[in-house]
Amino acid sequence: MLFSGERLMQKRNKTKVLRRSPDSGQAKECWLMLLPFLVFFTVFTVIPVLISLPIGFTDFDMINKPEFVGLSNYKTLFLSDKTFIHSIRVTIIFAIFTGPVSYVLCFLLAWLINELHPRLKTIFTLIFYAPSMANVYTIWQLIFSGDQYGYANSVLLDLGIITESKQWLTDSRYILAVVIIVQLWISLGAGFLALRAGFQNIDKSQYEAGAIEGIRNRWQELIYITIPAMGPQMMFAAVMQIVAAFTADIVGRNLVGFPSTDYAAHTIMTHAYDYGWVRYEMGYSSAICTVLFAVMYFANRIIRKVLAKYMD
Repeated sequence: MLFSGERLMQKRNKTKVLRRSPDSGQAKECWLMLLPFLVFFTVFTVIPVLISLPIGFTDFDMINKPEFVGLSNYKTLFLSDKTFIHSIRVTIIFAIFTGPVSYVLCFLLAWLINELHPRLKTIFTLIFYAPSMANVYTIWQLIFSGDQYGYANSVLLDLGIITESKQWLTDSRYILAVVIIVQLWISLGAGFLALRAGFQNIDKSQYEAGAIEGIRNRWQELIYITIPAMGPQMMFAAVMQIVAAFTADIVGRNLVGFPSTDYAAHTIMTHAYDYGWVRYEMGYSSAICTVLFAVMYFANRIIRKVLAKYMD
């Protein structure tokens, strides 16, 4: 079976090679369509990131001229800033639960939706994607309200699981778990759509060839045909989930307030927001963002190595 799967992957790779000869006119049209995104991405993402790197070595309050302080910001971060060290722990816990779980959830839901009737595909894709676009925090605040009228408390009290109302959004024992749950709910964004598109673009003839080679069930199709054929989409979805997991901030601030009780939902990005947009210490905030960027870069490198065999 393994031999048959390898032969099938080799055939698929040969087919890819034959198809990688786009017409020059088509290539120009593709670049022209990408141009608006590239302009906005460069102006609002690439340039700010490049500027923040040198600012991290300065003392800058957005009013006075930046003053070079060398590694002082980074020394303070790791040697004196206890809140930052705490935010690293919170971010790691948050990323472990929301990153891989959300990625697997996106893949499984995209796979299941792909098996439905075309009309149902559109409906369920919209249902699962909509939370990533909508402001759902008010609804979740109602669900986790700390009184007996909150839906979570009401159901648990009726079932006899708890005997008194829980302060889900103010008790530090529950805050991070609640934020993780809400983040998972709204995490089916661009990565989910990319995986949905990937399932739809798989050449059906590959499944016919797989049946001839000895593939007999859907799980074998998933391992030997579907996943290898979706390398680019899986890589894109993985990168998007890494970014979402490590840069989580808005969910916590909107759901449990800022700062959260005992800094229970205080991530690295929240710490950067605190010093950048509350205290206006842009040099220190840039140093925090640089550290976060480095962590995300190495995480991305690890993911690329894991998925490299599907990118050929």
